[in-house]
Amino acid sequence: MADHLVIRSRHVSTVIRATPAHVYSYAADPDNLPRWAAGLAQSEVRRDGDLLRVESPMGTVTVQFVETNALGVLDHTVTLPNGPSVLNPMRVVEHPDGAEIIFTVRQIQLTDAEFERDCLIVAADLERLANLLGG
Repeated sequence: MADHLVIRSRHVSTVIRATPAHVYSYAADPDNLPRWAAGLAQSEVRRDGDLLRVESPMGTVTVQFVETNALGVLDHTVTLPNGPSVLNPMRVVEHPDGAEIIFTVRQIQLTDAEFERDCLIVAADLERLANLLGG
C-alpha cells in the first residue's frame, strides 16, 4: 500500500451581528481586504482583470475570487510568490445572531506549527471583520 499524505482541514469561523448579505458584500469587495484580511492583504489591491494583486506577509500574491453569487460563497484561489496556488473555501451563512463567516484552513505543505499559526491568523482576520461590521 502506498503512503498517503492526509491533509488536515480546520473550519475557523466567527459570528457577526449583521445580515449575511451585508457581511458578504463587504467581504467580497476587494477594496475592503486590507481593512480586515491582514493575513492576506497588507496593501491596496491592484486589479488585473478578475485577478487581484496584493502585498501579503508571504510577498506579492495573486488572488482570484469566485464570481459574485447569492449563496454566500467567497472561495478564492491565492497564487503564492513561488508559484503554487491554494484554493481557500470561505462562506457566509445565516446565523440566529446575524451571519457566520467560515474559512477552511488546509494544512498543505505546512508543519503543525505553521498550520496552527495560519489558523490563528485567519481567526484574527475574521474577528477584525466582525468588529468592523458590528461584532
